[in-house]
Amino acid sequence: QVQPMESGGGLVQPGGSLRLSCAASEFTLGEYTIGWFRQAPGKEREGVSCIDNLDGETWYADSVKGRFTISRDNAKNTVSVQMNTLRPEDTALYYCAATQDPGACVADVNMDAAEYDYWGQGTQVTVSS
Repeated sequence: QVQPMESGGGLVQPGGSLRLSCAASEFTLGEYTIGWFRQAPGKEREGVSCIDNLDGETWYADSVKGRFTISRDNAKNTVSVQMNTLRPEDTALYYCAATQDPGACVADVNMDAAEYDYWGQGTQVTVSS
């Protein structure tokens, strides 16, 4: 069963950092394009960042460019997003999603949740003083 698992969420003060990780026990993440999405209360789900399964192409939402960095660790079978300089507006439930379609993550093209087939349960990130 393809079931991504998120970890690393928590409560952090504005300006702080968190590192979210997406892991899998039943499949190899390196074979999948991985996307991170988030959803805040009362708002629609939005794409945050992704990395494809061909050449490591990445995409970032404008709101997180320069602050978030996505990366793979194939030895650990994880995909992480380092989140720095966090803001209250980053508060949301963050989801990891997977697809075998490399076209689901293309530079300069917004992420589409409908292109991702497998979803984790989410990890909460709260940025507050």
